[in-house]
Amino acid sequence: MARTQGQSTTVAAKAAPVLLSGGNPQIAKGDGNAPVQAYIAAMPGWKRGLGERLDALIERDVPDVCKAVRWNSPFYGIEGQGWFVTFHVFAHYVKVTFFSGMSLRPIPPGGTVKSKDARWIDIRESGEFDEAQMAVWVKQAAALPGWIP
Repeated sequence: MARTQGQSTTVAAKAAPVLLSGGNPQIAKGDGNAPVQAYIAAMPGWKRGLGERLDALIERDVPDVCKAVRWNSPFYGIEGQGWFVTFHVFAHYVKVTFFSGMSLRPIPPGGTVKSKDARWIDIRESGEFDEAQMAVWVKQAAALPGWIP
């Protein structure tokens, strides 16, 4: 994991981004802030503003956050601890997934038996979500052992 402060091992190309099914940007795997910002810049329509809000919230509440793009999604983690949250664009919403979601209080609403410890929240076009609750979840998730692939 690379720290956010000015480090990047991959710089996104200047060409128009390719959008995968559901509108998710296809961004090359890379560590650091640059590929995450390329992903956010490529998010279509209203989703871009939401991506900017989520990224700013995570940076604000987890100052030592590490960023990367994996599997065409931005990942946020703590060095030596693993990834704690990611988000992904779908046609009608953005899914924010907490890898240790079952340990968060309150537990985020999305999840199934098959999703094991991961839990998520789907944010729709209204953009209405409880930003204060999201900040609580982000802080809690960053303090827990994360997912290490």
